[in-house]
Amino acid sequence: MPLHIELVGSLAAVITTLCWIPQIIKIARHRDTASISLSMNISLVFGVFLWLIYGMMIGSWPVMAANGVTLLLILTILGLKLRYG
Repeated sequence: MPLHIELVGSLAAVITTLCWIPQIIKIARHRDTASISLSMNISLVFGVFLWLIYGMMIGSWPVMAANGVTLLLILTILGLKLRYG
């Protein structure tokens, strides 16, 4: 695959993976998860898990890495929601 396409995909993966960090920081600081949807986060965990499995099935390290990290971040948010919500 051409380098410019790989770079676009890599940048997208980094941005969509790291976008969850500000949410985790906000929850940790304020200990408030009232506006966080439990059902949406459970659905998101399931979807990201399936993306991780898909990445494993096609042998794509970028898909596996991005979705593995995203899964950990979303599980962190879900855990904080269950703890504070």
